[in-house]
Amino acid sequence: MELWFMEKYSEGWGISLKIKKGICSVESKYQKIDIFETLDFGKLLVINGAIMLTEKDEFAYHEMLVHTPLFSHPNPKNILVIGGGDGGAVRELCRHKCVEKIDLVEIDEEVIDLCRRHFPSIAYAFEDKRVNILIEDGIEYMKNCNEKKYDIIIVDSTDPIGPAVGLFQREFYENCYKALKDDGIINVQSGSPYFQEELLEKVFHSMGEVFPITRTYLAGTPTYGGMWSFTTGSKLYDPLKGPMRKDKSVLSDLKYYNEKIHIGAFQLPNYLSRRLELDL
Repeated sequence: MELWFMEKYSEGWGISLKIKKGICSVESKYQKIDIFETLDFGKLLVINGAIMLTEKDEFAYHEMLVHTPLFSHPNPKNILVIGGGDGGAVRELCRHKCVEKIDLVEIDEEVIDLCRRHFPSIAYAFEDKRVNILIEDGIEYMKNCNEKKYDIIIVDSTDPIGPAVGLFQREFYENCYKALKDDGIINVQSGSPYFQEELLEKVFHSMGEVFPITRTYLAGTPTYGGMWSFTTGSKLYDPLKGPMRKDKSVLSDLKYYNEKIHIGAFQLPNYLSRRLELDL
């Protein structure tokens, strides 16, 4: 008998992955976490029935989430990651030698423990001495965060369901603005440009009410429905102008991100430009 995992993006369309075996299923304090071995995509992490990552294509998402804002800043030293309990964002951040400290704020310790155990190629950077793991609610953390503490904030969250709802609100972006230095940057995952257009529009306009520079860009990730969106808020530097640094020691190891991808990712299709009220 064949076993398949399917995530429905709409009533008529979804992503299906053939399952070789189940690895574990855990009900944490906050959510249901499942890990499977798939036929074609390696191990699969699922939270509350939604695909979080697969070993085969997670690099595209994590590289674009991290390196686009990191290379948009001339000297990022202090970084905050909200969410990101799988370790992918931290792994990419640790490639940058200029980064001196990474605070990871993850609400669910179970996610970190499971990914350390079952996704060592993704979670290994948790052991980097620059990484400080805080098991806290990211929303509450930002309410009490010191002003002008971070160069970059990366929000690597689940969809706006359950404890992640507040991460997509204007109040949260206002708290992030205060916690960023005068030339700071925030970067968030902002959903599917095909199936979550309303979410993307809300994130873009809410962030635009707080930050003087707001940009949205796209990256291809098969198990996220083809394309995924990211939205950047910046106090000073415009990521649309391209990378401000060139670090061959980082770029030579990457599978997806490069200078041309950085620039091209901000060129949006017409329907999204219209939705976000951008000039065509």
